[in-house]
Amino acid sequence: MNQLETDETYMRRCLQLAAGGLHGARPNPMVGAVIVSGRGRIIGEGYHIRCGEGHAEVNAFASVKPEDEAQLPESTIYVSLEPCSHYGRTPPCADLIISKKVRRAVVGCVDPFAKVCGRGIMKLRDAGIDVTVGVLERECRELNRRFFTFNERQRPYVVLKWCRSADGYMDDHFKPTMLSTPFTQMLCHKLRAESDAILVGRVTDERDNPRLDVRLWSGRNPMRIVIDRNRPFTPSADFSRPVIPQLFAYLHDKGVQQLLVEGGAETHRRFLENDEWWDEIRVETSPKTLGGGTRAPRLPGNAVAVSRREYDGNEIIIYEKVKR
Repeated sequence: MNQLETDETYMRRCLQLAAGGLHGARPNPMVGAVIVSGRGRIIGEGYHIRCGEGHAEVNAFASVKPEDEAQLPESTIYVSLEPCSHYGRTPPCADLIISKKVRRAVVGCVDPFAKVCGRGIMKLRDAGIDVTVGVLERECRELNRRFFTFNERQRPYVVLKWCRSADGYMDDHFKPTMLSTPFTQMLCHKLRAESDAILVGRVTDERDNPRLDVRLWSGRNPMRIVIDRNRPFTPSADFSRPVIPQLFAYLHDKGVQQLLVEGGAETHRRFLENDEWWDEIRVETSPKTLGGGTRAPRLPGNAVAVSRREYDGNEIIIYEKVKR
């Protein structure tokens, strides 16, 4: 393999490791690190397990056996996200890497967090470490898309989710009806557990009285939000102005990185009015036909299917925006 192929191989391992922090690392990003000796053998690896505890680099160095420590000066450390350069709950990982005197560092992508944002890479280079940046950058950013959206766009990553009948209705002649299967309900609760907040509109809240919890999965219940001018999500909300930008500012202040919108139809249409107000759409379609009721939202023209799965006869399609 050439150097790029080698770097990509170890960066993929970083991404595998990083995914282990899906629940525990929040609100920090998921990060994986791999240390490879000059002879091409992995001598250490780790990931960020829980917020407030050791970062991926710390855990990777801690896993190096005493008999392998002598190989560190000829080793390369691979990290899916730029090492931190500031003191937070833990010391800077860039300083740790420098202290271990590794020869080379390969970074998947730059950290958008204002206190890092290139400073960690600069620290390493100033210390004489050979640094390569941007290996599998797209994959590294995709893994932490909610973290990047939160820091770069100052709003949560927004997932719109609805369920519809085969003939395009969300309810049975304006009465609630179950279109999901027990298994797809469980998948919905898994998605809730991966989200920081969940939102419905006033009509859905009053008519369906949804619990919006994760009782069919494990994890934390997301923050519950109802768009209701009579019970505003914050006292300062002004419903004479566009509500969603105000909501985004409120959620960003609360540290909410992923918002799941579950309905109903009018609430989804509000988010679909502006391409900057949504990131992902999940549509579950049941084989049932209803013949009338609330029409499901129309997909925007720039929505492209990136995943299609069938579960117990129901189809779930995930859409993202066309990349410009």
